[in-house]
Amino acid sequence: MKASLARTLLGAALLACASAAFAQVKVGFLGTLTGPSGDTGRDQLDGFTLALEQLGGKLGGVPATVVKEDDQQKAEVALSAVGKLIERDKVDVITGLSFANVLVALQAKIAATDVPFVGSVAGPSVLAGAQCKPNLFVTSWQSDAPAEVVGKYLSDKGTKRISTLTPNFVGGRDKVAGLKRFYKGEIVEEMYTPLNQLDFSAELTKIAAAKPEAVYAFYPGGLGVTFVRQYQQSGLLGKIPLYTSNTIEGAGLDAMGAAAVGAVVGDTWTTGQPGEETRRFVEAYRKKYNRPPSPYAAFSYDAAMLLDAAIRSLDGKVGDRKALTKAIAGASFKSLRGPFRFGANNFPVQSYHIYQVASTAGKPELKLLQTDVLKSHADAYISQCPLR
Repeated sequence: MKASLARTLLGAALLACASAAFAQVKVGFLGTLTGPSGDTGRDQLDGFTLALEQLGGKLGGVPATVVKEDDQQKAEVALSAVGKLIERDKVDVITGLSFANVLVALQAKIAATDVPFVGSVAGPSVLAGAQCKPNLFVTSWQSDAPAEVVGKYLSDKGTKRISTLTPNFVGGRDKVAGLKRFYKGEIVEEMYTPLNQLDFSAELTKIAAAKPEAVYAFYPGGLGVTFVRQYQQSGLLGKIPLYTSNTIEGAGLDAMGAAAVGAVVGDTWTTGQPGEETRRFVEAYRKKYNRPPSPYAAFSYDAAMLLDAAIRSLDGKVGDRKALTKAIAGASFKSLRGPFRFGANNFPVQSYHIYQVASTAGKPELKLLQTDVLKSHADAYISQCPLR
């Protein structure tokens, strides 16, 4: 009997050791990796990968693998990819989520599963408000916020007449809504362009004729490089100041070169953010990828650190998805942005700043212009979220 019991206990111990040896966290990455705005998803993936590398390939002390999917910025492709990640790949969490129109199209899928989603770019207003979900988190911002800080800065400066340009999709419309929430002057012309438009000559001609005091623009990824270059080529650079959100950043800034110098940027983080954490992150990212990180890379780096803290609080046990979701909501980690927490709608409460592009040794570089223009700022939709 004693020998039999000993063999049973030994077998159980060996099984437990084997289970521990093969335990892992499976992360699904879904983002826009190709097309005119593919730089956005690439930066997200690279930021997450860098964090995972610095964590020794583990999240919460558990070996982690990443299953990558390109949504091609198409809702139908994203829907198929999410189904594959959840049903076939059996991922424990999904991150990435680059564009607002794609994320909105995924809502039924997200609502139908307990798998937590941790987005690191898209932050559409409807998902911060009435359609918020307990298993959907956003580590970047609600889309309005980077424009809200620009709107407040422009009003504080006494700027009375501006024109706006954004792509015609939910993220672009959210940006203009955020700008209007804080900007008290007149918008001379509100222009929306197709998401794949690459020629802005007609819009820039209108601006030259209207002669506003400033221009506000939002064009993500490669669209931003194209727009800023054409702004310079049109002769507007130096005549009508350019204010932006999520347009001048990362490798795109290097590609813009002198065309970006003088432009003003509103965000919660850029490479111009002071602090040792940012310095180390920017240095490591440049060394690994030979380009500067965009905010999207930083937000994805933070997403990995968030997951690391959440999974560690569960002693690496991620099988209970509801427990994992709860752990993500309450996880404490050191963000590149400084103080960070989720509001009741699982969107960030954080501070927003103003930066300006300067020329340093002949190269464009973001410099902090004014800090905490919006301090510990929660989005405008949190009161509409039924999770409160």
